[in-house]
Amino acid sequence: MKRSNVFPAALALAAALATAVPSADAAPARRRAPAHPKPIPVKPVVENPVADLPFPKFDHGPQVASACTTGLEGALMRVKELEKRKAGADWLKGWENLYNWEEDQSGALIFLQNVHPDADVRTESEKCEQRWSDFQATLGMNEAVYQGAKQTVAVLKDPVDKRAAQRALEAFEDSGVALPKDKQARAKAIADKLATLSQQFNRNIRDARTLVAFTDAELKGVPESAWKEQPRDAGGRVTLPIDGPIYATVMQTADDAGARERLWRAKTNEGGPDNLKLLAQIEQLRLEQAKLFGFASYDEFVLRRRMVESPARAAKFLDDVRAAVAEQDQHDVAELRQAKARHLGQPLESTKLQRWDTMFYSERVLHDRFNVDDEAFRPYFPPQDSLRFVMRVAEKMFGIRYDKVANANVWAPEVQAWAVTDVASNRKIATLFVDPTPRDGKYNRAATWNYRNGATSVPRQAQSALVVNFDKRGLTLRELETLMHEFGHTLRDNLSATRYASDAGENVAQDVAEAPSQMLEDWVYDKKVLKVFQEVCPTCKPVPDDLVDKARAARDFGKGSQVARQQLYAAYDLALHGAASPDPMETWEKMEAATSLGYVSGTTFPSGFAHIAGGYGAGYYGYLWSQAVAADMRTAFASDKLDPKVGARFRATVLAEGAQKPPQQVVKDFLGRDGSSQAFFDWLKK
Repeated sequence: MKRSNVFPAALALAAALATAVPSADAAPARRRAPAHPKPIPVKPVVENPVADLPFPKFDHGPQVASACTTGLEGALMRVKELEKRKAGADWLKGWENLYNWEEDQSGALIFLQNVHPDADVRTESEKCEQRWSDFQATLGMNEAVYQGAKQTVAVLKDPVDKRAAQRALEAFEDSGVALPKDKQARAKAIADKLATLSQQFNRNIRDARTLVAFTDAELKGVPESAWKEQPRDAGGRVTLPIDGPIYATVMQTADDAGARERLWRAKTNEGGPDNLKLLAQIEQLRLEQAKLFGFASYDEFVLRRRMVESPARAAKFLDDVRAAVAEQDQHDVAELRQAKARHLGQPLESTKLQRWDTMFYSERVLHDRFNVDDEAFRPYFPPQDSLRFVMRVAEKMFGIRYDKVANANVWAPEVQAWAVTDVASNRKIATLFVDPTPRDGKYNRAATWNYRNGATSVPRQAQSALVVNFDKRGLTLRELETLMHEFGHTLRDNLSATRYASDAGENVAQDVAEAPSQMLEDWVYDKKVLKVFQEVCPTCKPVPDDLVDKARAARDFGKGSQVARQQLYAAYDLALHGAASPDPMETWEKMEAATSLGYVSGTTFPSGFAHIAGGYGAGYYGYLWSQAVAADMRTAFASDKLDPKVGARFRATVLAEGAQKPPQQVVKDFLGRDGSSQAFFDWLKK
């Protein structure tokens, strides 16, 4: 699952708001901040940087609303002061003061909509997000602050300072402040509308809380431990959600093809017709936005700021990926079709493989050929010990230590707080919150939020939250891989050592943001790494080497189809955001029809494609692009994934640097050479 980062930062101005990942929960009609806020008396702002902040304790919605107002008032005062600062180092200091204030006052508040047990708190959190979005859109059109950024870039000499100011300037330019006045108004209106549509798209998915009912007989083959405790409807049928671990378990193990089809269709159609309409509006507004700035397409407007640099280069990369996996994709589908024919005892020529068959027959092939059952790993990976395992791996690689914090402010009783300490200096550098178990109203997948970035120019420690939904039975190896991936995002957040918070954590180019996490996924398939588990849980039974060997041998099975699917998603995203404005559903039907399994009539996959309705619009290619970067960086750990020397270099040159340097330079500093996609394409063809 992708890493979600929904928090606006002072650097993310009106243009960036148009691609913000939507918030988690529903809210009634929002109270927007007035277009011309009540003037705030201008008075000197005395900054007193606080290295660490307790997590805000809110039990009721009005507390959130009040805190949001206080934060916005303080931000407006800092904007007024910034307008008067002299260009150069003084302006940059004021800009970072504003950035830090916004993170401290809005980050945790906005995050709460994803996790807080109280519905009113979640609702007020979402309203607060919209109020900060309005503030940012207004700031993005502030001519005085824009001119300060422009002049600051011209006079600064220090490369880190100059790059921080340059990134701020680019954000202003992308907001539309340099446009003629009539276009400025339209740019702001588009940004506001896109933020609203994006949130509504996500809300339609998350509020539906879709459940599919099954008889006990229909769940034959599914481990009873996965569904016996699930709620039942009035007719006594088991009701199952369409996301989380239970979805994969049913799709992999249910003997009843009809049951699998019903669950698959419910998942594929989430969001429904309303979201198709929203996606069409989002697409059209993004194209209009790009044209306001003189660009032919939205992808051209967005990608010029990314590592890939242009739509043509992104499309060429995706074409190369498709060519590399096309034959393997066909082979994978043929093998699953053969498995279905054998299972049903029918001729191959009369056997059609359906999309709801793929996970089920993949599991059968994995079991028959490799004797691998992912469920067999659960007894070896208890949830809490799995968390300590990934922490221990990081401790060995990066010279850090995790200590559980007692009596910390948290948003739910089961949430844990961990202090992250640099071992060499014995200095606390960050706080990591972990929300481990499912509950009503909580984000129902796995993700990381970095709502407070650290900095070295002022006393400032990072804070982030790892949100997961552990199965109490234990983790499968795939779920452990997901945990390692998301934990990798916390490492980027917590181990940044940038001069300014605006350069820290996930403020890197979006198409490389996933790379460290994708690199670390491979660690859970390494027997030496897995033996670390016994360091945190001596009483846990070691996972047998032969089980790991089988999982590693089976890991590449289905790779062709999986990568081909990701390539399809990315190509579809670029197709929607090109110079034309095609109908989203018609475009999807045409593109999916050209794939190995074709388009399934009556399905509306784009209605649930929240990535491109939110923060990954014109950017979904980045999952594969960053995977290529990850494969390249992984070569440095080829001989020993726990090598502390290589780990220290990775921490210093990649994790610590954040966005202080261009991503190409970061990769070169770590590897000692220019980056290459060779390792990635070698893996694709293996």
